[in-house]
Amino acid sequence: MKTVAVLGGGPAGASAAERLARAGLKTLVFDEKLAWEKPCGGGLTYKAYSEYPYLLGNDTPKRLVHETVIGADKAGEAKLMLDHPLVIYSRMDLNRMLLERAERAGAALEKTRILGIERRGQGWTLQTKHGAAEADFLIVATGARNSLRSVGTEYRAADTMSALGYYVPAQQERIDLQFLDKLEGYIWVFPRAGHLSVGICGKGESAQALRARLERYMEERSIPLKGAAFYSHMLPSLETAGWKRNRVSGDGWLAVGDAAGLVDPITGEGLFYAIRSGDLASRAVLGGNPAGYRDAVYREFAEDLEFAAMLARRVFVGKFLFRTVPQRMVQFMRRSPRFRGLMQDLFAGTQPYSELRGRLLRNLNGTLQEVMIQFFLDRVIPQYR
Repeated sequence: MKTVAVLGGGPAGASAAERLARAGLKTLVFDEKLAWEKPCGGGLTYKAYSEYPYLLGNDTPKRLVHETVIGADKAGEAKLMLDHPLVIYSRMDLNRMLLERAERAGAALEKTRILGIERRGQGWTLQTKHGAAEADFLIVATGARNSLRSVGTEYRAADTMSALGYYVPAQQERIDLQFLDKLEGYIWVFPRAGHLSVGICGKGESAQALRARLERYMEERSIPLKGAAFYSHMLPSLETAGWKRNRVSGDGWLAVGDAAGLVDPITGEGLFYAIRSGDLASRAVLGGNPAGYRDAVYREFAEDLEFAAMLARRVFVGKFLFRTVPQRMVQFMRRSPRFRGLMQDLFAGTQPYSELRGRLLRNLNGTLQEVMIQFFLDRVIPQYR
């Protein structure tokens, strides 16, 4: 294999390109924007920066946030001090940093749009805004809005969620997360270097309805709209059936990050999965075993994300003892150190969804507690195969 074309320069594509180029493979990165903002928090978990220390040890502007406040309608708020902080970047700064690493490793960056791809023999011809290019293999990192229909995840409406928000010229020290009544999603306020990212993500509602919810929240919290820039985006949020048919690889190509649907269906977090899938894809190519990529992705995290897809609606809009699950979560956080420990690990990214039920049963003692939590588990978290 002589040339690998990476289609997309976000965290997934840049991570794959860096490893491929560092190993001496000719690596071409094509992206129309190269570095751009997204309406998300931009937070990296402990799981991400412990696996890839360069995500923490660099000179790029960032915020280390140790405090988060979780709220739910009609339940108030609960504070959680994080043992492992979230590392929050502007997505433009993070993308730029990762692309610079890839370029220093030897990858060639071209700021152009891929208009089409064609399989020719054992290679590919790429049509760009600036002409044609040839490659032996493709890493598809085009994001959720992938216009190349023959490669990457095939999304249906139920496999996506809307995300929109504002970049507000203000600052605060903590993260705010707010669950809303009858919404499969949540509002976030993330402090970034230089501004706040204030946004909402959700399924089953129009972007207009979500924006109205967000602006009402901002008004109630006195978060100013004046001078705030508005952004919107689509996020992968695969249903269980979507994971079953998910297309992450094919003849001469591997898909990574959002283009492969690799986003947590509950939290909407995708940065770790983008960077990790880029790493796994490059390892598969360099090891001469692209066919092993799908198994590696599912073994490491996609199987757990598939299980999370089954939980998502129950977590957001399910009920337990006449209150919503988010309301009970806030109450448990205020009253139970063990439940706060569980939330710590969820924020750190180290608690698999498939092991939630067993952990709760091991840590909650007392006859009445066990009866109550068993009822909670049966209603919210089913047995994991």
